[in-house]
Amino acid sequence: MQAERTNLLKPKIAKALDKLSSKTAIKNTIYIVSIIIFFALILFPPILGIIIKWGSIEDVLNQPELMSEALNAIAASFAVAFFVSFIDVVAGVPMAWMITRGNSKWLSVLDTLSDIPFIVPTATLGYSLFLFWGDLGGLSSLFGVPFVSRGWLLVVLLHFAFSFPVVVRVMVGASLDYKLEYEQASRTLGAAPLTAARTVTFPILKHSLIASFTLAFARSLSETGATMMVAGAFVNGPIFINKHIGEAGPLVFVSAILIVLSSLVFVTIRLLGPRLKMPVRKVWPKAERKLSSSTIASSRNGITLLVFLVIVLVPSLFVAVPAFEAIFAGVLPEALGGVGVWGDYWQSISLSYFVGIIVTLLNVVIGLPMAIIIARRKIGNGPSAVLDVLVNIPIIVPSVALGASLAIFWENFAFMPEIWLLIFAHLSITYPYFVRSMSAAVERISMELEEAGRTLGAKPLGVFRTIIFPLTKYSMLSGAIMMFTRSVSETGATLVVSNLVTAPVLLVNWVKNEVPTSTLGLGCGFLILFSFIILLVLRLVVKGRETY
Repeated sequence: MQAERTNLLKPKIAKALDKLSSKTAIKNTIYIVSIIIFFALILFPPILGIIIKWGSIEDVLNQPELMSEALNAIAASFAVAFFVSFIDVVAGVPMAWMITRGNSKWLSVLDTLSDIPFIVPTATLGYSLFLFWGDLGGLSSLFGVPFVSRGWLLVVLLHFAFSFPVVVRVMVGASLDYKLEYEQASRTLGAAPLTAARTVTFPILKHSLIASFTLAFARSLSETGATMMVAGAFVNGPIFINKHIGEAGPLVFVSAILIVLSSLVFVTIRLLGPRLKMPVRKVWPKAERKLSSSTIASSRNGITLLVFLVIVLVPSLFVAVPAFEAIFAGVLPEALGGVGVWGDYWQSISLSYFVGIIVTLLNVVIGLPMAIIIARRKIGNGPSAVLDVLVNIPIIVPSVALGASLAIFWENFAFMPEIWLLIFAHLSITYPYFVRSMSAAVERISMELEEAGRTLGAKPLGVFRTIIFPLTKYSMLSGAIMMFTRSVSETGATLVVSNLVTAPVLLVNWVKNEVPTSTLGLGCGFLILFSFIILLVLRLVVKGRETY
């Protein structure tokens, strides 16, 4: 009886909310509030420190050698970011294609494994890649000398490892939202699989391709902690700032130039992206049919898996290898019993997951209206385009500078509980991932579909529930996964804005305090394992497997 009553209430509640959504005042209020929240909590805090310390930029301008060093570091940042983002797309799109178009029952597991580099704390990820590529205990043990020494090549391998999941996550969500009927229609007209994908699918997914490149590019520009572990003599923007830590001039100079130049890049992408004709319209039937053969497809999948396993997954997990030693060394019972350092560990990991969940939920609520504003130009073409560029700024600012700016801003709110300072800091860092993913997904939806719904009497919320959400739910899931994993792994900003110890901060402290490798490995192993299980369960709950 109670269930029947609940079922009767649902349509009434939906009808009432649909009616409210049709009121112009309510719609405008939602959009205005989302914009205010964006400026107040997401955009303004990271750039406040730069504005306050702007006068210190003269410290760099008055020293030609220092300015030359800074400009070279900035050039290195952009060179690495452009190169890594390009190979991310080249390698990540086939991975996303295999995950969404394959038939294996293990694809959900593979899909979740692709998020591993996002789960590992950034500083620990850099340490892991150094152990694998550069230390004699990893791959180098086969050669007797370091296989890849600290420097630009190891930085490229590192940046590829942590930005690769961004491309895969965005493109998996876009591919799952994409309706195969378009591609199948071209196949029934005689097009080879490669031709259908090249001329039908990828043009429709163009916005998501651009979004994935943009996020990977911004992620590479800002990363500090992991890069410090492998950079050696190589200096990019974030390393230069860290090298001159405590000096406001280098922080302001490099951060300002990174923001300005990156914004110009994003404006260019915003203006030229929609006009980009992709792919080439010409068709080569015989050649593309041969390239679509099962042999070629299997080879492509094999190479994709090999790249993922050898360059991304294994190096990212290498830091957890000592976890197996810990099992046989008697460390596991101590860990499960919370003995010694493990008592603090379980508290820190609970805090990390709590903050990650809260940040993800809040970002969905405040980020969804912003994504719609950007995708549907709700405040006009010009202002919406400006917002589209501004959304990227929190992930362009180097994390060490971001943390310092956030600390300057939030120190004026001493009355606020420290847990909320931590949540607001993580909001600023993760917000762009969701908005970028969702705005690209909404832009893919033809306006004619929404207009058709409205002509049939659907209210704005009804259009969202019945048209937009079903066509973007996997992109929403992808955005949520990126936010959650990025929050759980964040180290640099957390250290600066709060005294609370999350799991990544604790693991970094373990590295500094030279905690036994078996303990460190087991700590990383637990974090990776629990995050993996959470993400896998989330995917199974969403029940996206039927579209793979």
